[in-house]
Amino acid sequence: YSFEQKRKYQIAIVLYNNTHLGCCGWLLVIASFMLVVVTFPITLFMCVKIVKEYERAVIFRLGRIMDRKPKGPGLFFVLPCTDTFVKVDLRTVSFDIPPQEILTKDSVTVNVDGVVYFRIQCPISSVANVSNAHHSTRLLAQTTLRNVLGTKNLAELLSDREGISGSMQSLDDATDPWGIQVERVEIKDVKLPHQMQRAMAAEAEAAREARAKIIAAEGEMNASRALKEASLVIAEAPSALQLRYLQTLSSIATEKNSTIIFPLPIDMMKAFIK
Repeated sequence: YSFEQKRKYQIAIVLYNNTHLGCCGWLLVIASFMLVVVTFPITLFMCVKIVKEYERAVIFRLGRIMDRKPKGPGLFFVLPCTDTFVKVDLRTVSFDIPPQEILTKDSVTVNVDGVVYFRIQCPISSVANVSNAHHSTRLLAQTTLRNVLGTKNLAELLSDREGISGSMQSLDDATDPWGIQVERVEIKDVKLPHQMQRAMAAEAEAAREARAKIIAAEGEMNASRALKEASLVIAEAPSALQLRYLQTLSSIATEKNSTIIFPLPIDMMKAFIK
């Protein structure tokens, strides 16, 4: 059923209950009303009630819901002998999910805690369909968190926070018959065992060292290629080697003035080498 169909069905039930109080019920209502009239204005303090802007009152007359809509905010009237009412807070409520010890899909034990934000959307359903709406929502949130995280790997649990929050929104479907709308579910903290933390740190350090060695090897390979291309250019132009000698002398003279270098052509050393 759609939300409108459920609402019409609920209103029909409420109207049926309201109009079928029975003969004894109507006699009690009339007697209570006459008692209010006779003892006026003493009973005025018992009949006039006030609810705040963020509250609603669900009125029961002889145990039946009196109206299709809750009363409030502001003033409303009740009969002292036959009517009772329950105040419902419509503000958003947040509560912490206690740390849950969960076994992930890859057999890793972790402690996870979260926070849930919800509010009462239909006061009549929250009073008539569940005994304690807040406590029931907390227990259901704990169970849903364990069921959702049990299907995730450790890597997904640490990185995919948004996906887990989206999966936890299935809690809203379960609380809809209670008149509660779950606005948001967030994972606060994931606690790993100390041994697992050390193992992950060692794995990350080894991965960083491996990447550093790969980068150094790639740098040496690129440098060797550049030196090979430079040697080919110098071989094609012998005067380039003399220019290179002069450039080296200039850089050495700038940094170390006490060093004296005498350039010796390599061609003069060939006779000694042979």
